[in-house]
Amino acid sequence: MRGDMDLERLVDQHYAALYRFALSLAGHESEACDLVQETYYLLSTKGHQVNDPSKVKSWLFTTLYRLFTNSRRRLVRFPQHELSEVEQELPGVPPPATRVDWETLSHCLARLDETFRAPVALFYLEDCSYADIAEILRVPLGTVKSRIARGVASLQSMMVEPQHTRH
Repeated sequence: MRGDMDLERLVDQHYAALYRFALSLAGHESEACDLVQETYYLLSTKGHQVNDPSKVKSWLFTTLYRLFTNSRRRLVRFPQHELSEVEQELPGVPPPATRVDWETLSHCLARLDETFRAPVALFYLEDCSYADIAEILRVPLGTVKSRIARGVASLQSMMVEPQHTRH
């Protein structure tokens, strides 16, 4: 900030007007306070860019307005809701994962349809990429992704079957 612009003096001069403007935009006291505080913070860090001290008031109001419009754009892109308002839209919580021993997994993998077994094994056991698996199996990339997804779903259903049907 330039030496001829005293931050304390500028706060005394413009705080009330900036706050009223922020409150008229935001409609909430807490948000208005945050906007004014952030505006003065930016003045303290970027005030050196204001070459003409007579333009400080305009700079403050412009900065506050831009902060407000940016926050609104963010709010539109990433809306915030009370959990109780959107609870029905949330996906179901899957049951907690259980540790599976290798023997159980290998039995289930052996029972998996051959179409799905190779892509699942290559992806999860050999750490191959989708592209590598497509090349190895000579199938399209989309087919690899589909087979892995369907194979994993089949494995998951096998893993929750009662113990006596696994072997």
